[in-house]
Amino acid sequence: MITTEGERPAAVHIRGGVITAVSAFDDIPAGCVVHEAGESAVMPGLVDTHVHINEPGRTEWEGFATATRSAAAGGVTALVEMPLNSIPATTTAAGFREKIAATVGQLSVDVGFWGGVVPGNAAEIRPLWEAGAYGFKCFLVPSGVAEFAEVGESDLRAALPELAALGAPLLAHAESPGPIEEAVRKRPKGARANQYATWLASRPRQAENEAIALLLRLAEEFHARIHIVHLSSSDSIPQLRQARTRGIRVSVETCPHYLTFAAEEIADGATQFKCAPPIRERENREKLWTALRDGTIDFIVSDHSPCPPAMKLGEGGDFLRAWGGIASLQISLPAVWTQARSRGYALTHVAEWMCRGPARLAGLEKRKGTIAAGCDADLVIWNPDEKFCVDPARLHHRHKLTPYAGRELLGLVETTFLRGRKVFERGDFSAAPEGQVLYRGKA
Repeated sequence: MITTEGERPAAVHIRGGVITAVSAFDDIPAGCVVHEAGESAVMPGLVDTHVHINEPGRTEWEGFATATRSAAAGGVTALVEMPLNSIPATTTAAGFREKIAATVGQLSVDVGFWGGVVPGNAAEIRPLWEAGAYGFKCFLVPSGVAEFAEVGESDLRAALPELAALGAPLLAHAESPGPIEEAVRKRPKGARANQYATWLASRPRQAENEAIALLLRLAEEFHARIHIVHLSSSDSIPQLRQARTRGIRVSVETCPHYLTFAAEEIADGATQFKCAPPIRERENREKLWTALRDGTIDFIVSDHSPCPPAMKLGEGGDFLRAWGGIASLQISLPAVWTQARSRGYALTHVAEWMCRGPARLAGLEKRKGTIAAGCDADLVIWNPDEKFCVDPARLHHRHKLTPYAGRELLGLVETTFLRGRKVFERGDFSAAPEGQVLYRGKA
């Protein structure tokens, strides 16, 4: 069992959906219901703070029912959903209420919500925060949907004083438009849109590096809390380290696809691998792993962002026009563990990166992400030694297209408990959805 004291044999005592004690392995009160994990690992339920569910408005891409079943099957017991791709976007308190209404009767795991920062909505930040949003997301480049416009420095200057006053984190898609526009202007005439190298060259590392430099400068100026989502450029790691030595409040995440795949291995036309920022070179991937080891990157989340397969333009394989997003919610744990174990990491590292770290970002650390007295009894039982091949037909998110299809992974999720209730076991789900909406500031 992976507890706050490390990896050890233990018994978890649960009452009313809450952990009341973590005791010696043989400390079993008479007459209680016992679930024996055998030789499998028991870990806190994963917390994924970067998921695109898209309901209401684009439920045909992904919805609450399918996404949260996929989460439960992957050992994820708490999600915080991103504010874009749904219609309306979660950029107003009214939009937040519509989002909550859409969840009724659909949640297999617990779900909270980020609000959005877009041009002109600074006055909506406090109402969203007071309604229970966990923080705020912005894009520094076009998001891909008209309902969620990108912000510039002037927009950030309007929002950051309010965010700082509230103590709310700003989650930023950190790519600057200038280097991207320059890369497009310099694209060789013979570059083919179905080549992954063409897509990679169109989103250079410099775009991330410049955006992160701007965000760090503003964070220092406004004493604000900044979180860099889905870091892919290892070139940014030194400036992030230096920022922390200066006391700038910055945290960083990366994603399983940046830690698993490498640009050199992506075939022409394989648009299921397209995401932004892009999957970069092998040497870049290894530097991301090093940054996880030394704590510069705080944790790992999925950035689950599926779409209807037709939007991936698989027939022509046009990387420049295909929708960018990786579907991976159900298989994030084995994807990360497969790579982590091959590099000598332990289950305790995975629990920090995929349970406790994301919970801290959202302020959920007293409820989620830890096996300890007083926390919700959210648990995943999984076999870290069992290999399996990713079969898209066994995935529970709405659309099955994923770059992990056919890939052999290590670590099979067996059972998931949400607040002490079994919500998934070996392919079967609880009869009724057990998930709840999570609100910031509410127990």
